[in-house]
Amino acid sequence: MLLLAAPVAADTLRVATFHSGLGRRGPGLMLRDVLRGEAQAAAALDVIAHVGADVLVLGDVDWDAGGAGLDGIRAGLRARGLDYPHAVHLRPNAGRPSGLDLDGDGRLGEARDALGYGRFTGDSGLAVLSRHPLGAVADHSSVPWDAPRGLLPEGAVVPVATVAQWVVPVAGLSLVTLAAGPPVFDGPEDRNGLHNAAELALALRLAEAEALPVLAGRANVDPRDGEGRRDALAALLAHPRLRDPEPRGAGGGGAGHRGDPGLDTAAWEGPGPLRVDYVLPARGLRIVAAGVLWPPEGDPLRKTVDAAGTGRAVWVDLALPVDHAEGRE
Repeated sequence: MLLLAAPVAADTLRVATFHSGLGRRGPGLMLRDVLRGEAQAAAALDVIAHVGADVLVLGDVDWDAGGAGLDGIRAGLRARGLDYPHAVHLRPNAGRPSGLDLDGDGRLGEARDALGYGRFTGDSGLAVLSRHPLGAVADHSSVPWDAPRGLLPEGAVVPVATVAQWVVPVAGLSLVTLAAGPPVFDGPEDRNGLHNAAELALALRLAEAEALPVLAGRANVDPRDGEGRRDALAALLAHPRLRDPEPRGAGGGGAGHRGDPGLDTAAWEGPGPLRVDYVLPARGLRIVAAGVLWPPEGDPLRKTVDAAGTGRAVWVDLALPVDHAEGRE
């Protein structure tokens, strides 16, 4: 039975992550499509509104210096009855020029030469939207990657975070974002696989440093299927400070896959559906409910979810510590 999002109790915090597909191929195009009500953009906003998270880690959302794109998204959500007065949308590493030929093809200024893959500064960035006030954000996006020798040009320094890496205080918890790059599209040197593993390791170190962490976002690795260094993901899922509530939806499944299709969160065609998005709360927090918004065939919501793209929203309801539950807005 598919567990769909339901109204959140007053003493509960719904934390969700959604790789939205809202990122576009050039600056300003996301805002244009959101304002026009373009089909994919409208479906993505409908998905977000349906889930109704208190705190949302929103991936694949383009950044601009004035924040116009995110403002357009928030306005679209308000029109759907969901208001997010608090947000984090810092300039990501995605598309930020490095000034170097990082991929070694003899050309500068290409998407693979940016500090994080991207065709323009802010391409497919990250945002946190919240109904509740946020504390001071700790931005760890510039932590350098200690890459194995030979993976980068001599003297090159790139960050661990291909998109961004933040710790955001909210409601007595510490939201640790995750927006790891895909561990594919490389060669036998496994540069992207090693980079992805480093991103997961950094997020885990940050979570370990917090009293009540909630790690949420896209890891881009499935526990059993697809590509990637699964040892880095296993360290997250099995860490004694964190819990994996294993949110479920109708799921996809793929030929020859070993994983549980009910846990899948991305409807990819090439590798098949995979579980790549996670919400991992601290063990000290009580999990009330959890789910993946992946309706079964025949459900009226299925067309909207499919139209929004390959990502599936993942949500977890957490019982708040008493002092914060009593002081909520």
